[in-house]
Amino acid sequence: MHRRLLVVLVPLAVLLVAALGVPLSVTVAEREMQETYVDQLNDVGRFASLADTALSTGRTEALQLELTRYHELYGIPVAVIDTSGTVLLGPAGAYQEAARAEPALPRIVTAALAGARSEPSWEWAPWNDSALVVAEPVGRDSEVVGAVVTISDLSKTRERILVRWARLAGLGLLPLLALAAVAWPVSAWVLRPVRKLDAATSRISAGDLTIRADAEAGPVELRRLAESFNTMMDAVENAVQRQRAFVSDASHQLRNPLTSLRLAVESLEPHLRPESDGRQVYDIAVDELKAMQRMLNSLQASARMESMRTASPVDLDAVLATRVERWRALTATAGQTLAVDVPPGLRLLEPPGGLGSVLDELISNALRLSEARLVEVTARVVPDDAGAGHGGASAAGGVVTIAVRDDGQGIDVSERPQALRRFWRSPRHQNVSGTGLGLAICADLVGAAGGELRLEDGLPRPDGAGHGFAAVVALPAVPRVVSSSGDAVPSPV
Repeated sequence: MHRRLLVVLVPLAVLLVAALGVPLSVTVAEREMQETYVDQLNDVGRFASLADTALSTGRTEALQLELTRYHELYGIPVAVIDTSGTVLLGPAGAYQEAARAEPALPRIVTAALAGARSEPSWEWAPWNDSALVVAEPVGRDSEVVGAVVTISDLSKTRERILVRWARLAGLGLLPLLALAAVAWPVSAWVLRPVRKLDAATSRISAGDLTIRADAEAGPVELRRLAESFNTMMDAVENAVQRQRAFVSDASHQLRNPLTSLRLAVESLEPHLRPESDGRQVYDIAVDELKAMQRMLNSLQASARMESMRTASPVDLDAVLATRVERWRALTATAGQTLAVDVPPGLRLLEPPGGLGSVLDELISNALRLSEARLVEVTARVVPDDAGAGHGGASAAGGVVTIAVRDDGQGIDVSERPQALRRFWRSPRHQNVSGTGLGLAICADLVGAAGGELRLEDGLPRPDGAGHGFAAVVALPAVPRVVSSSGDAVPSPV
């Protein structure tokens, strides 16, 4: 925001300075040129008066010495010419050499011989190298007998113009620098309410619905926006809380009647004949009641976990240390093998409800649904530049991906998007205990931490017929900051 504000303000300031500076620069240049022209005009006017007297009396020696001395002193060739253009007095060689480089001289001399005083050429631009030609007629009206002509080099005048322009540019640059120096803290102060509102929306997008914007500071428009935003968030939080409360209360209220119903049904078992049709109906009823109880337990667990919406950093080593031995025992009981390949030192953002709960669900799915022989847990770091590679404690930023793969049945590619929806179950798993909520809840929790849960191909099957199932959890990596003592400490989040 600071840069955008400066991008708008600085060009406007540059245009304003240019609008004031360019006319002022032209005025300065014209003034310098005018002063030079007036000085030359005064000199040729004096020489013309002396030449009129010298030519009429025939005493030209003193004027010749003065013209020569003037050329030596100022480097400006000055000559008295007759009506044919012949040099009568002055340094003829220097005058003729300078005259050859000035295409405008014949026009100015012709006007002077006709009795008209020459006008300045205004060729003051620094990149122009033409000289200033000034001619004054000798004599009056029809008695003009010649003209006094000076050819002045304007290089020093143009140098003075450039120096004045440089000073003006420096003076014009000062307000621009002052504007840039003042605009940055001022824009930070002006945009502070916007940054606070942006920070609040970021926290809310991360799942913290308790955050509210500051409606007491900033311009009136932003205060009204913050008030409207807070009112909207109050409504959203109330709606979400009512929804969670309804799910939790409904599950709790249904638990007792369902438990009583199950006890009543199971109490009928002693009164059933072993080979009667009632035994089959009884078994179906008990299985359905057990499925309903699992569904209620899942709904209550979902409500509890979704109520925890704050993600926090966690060491993957600490999570695995409390889980791996339990996973090995479960896989060994099921006749399966667990392989864990996770580099040490990985630190990542933990989903609400805990990363361990998410991994427990993924391992449970692999044990119950895949009929796999091998379950593999791997982790790696994908840096910010999208270059994949295993990382450790030195990994800075990027994403940590944790994959749970098996070599079992897998899920068809067409079914993978549906597998992340609530209550969806594959037709192959209808007779396997489950609620269809596990993957959906895990995907929501991982998304709340800024991550993603993807379903991919797993390990190759032992019979070579395709691949098993893989659930990949991608979560933001939390870099470690090296302290002054050389120890790695977690960076703040």
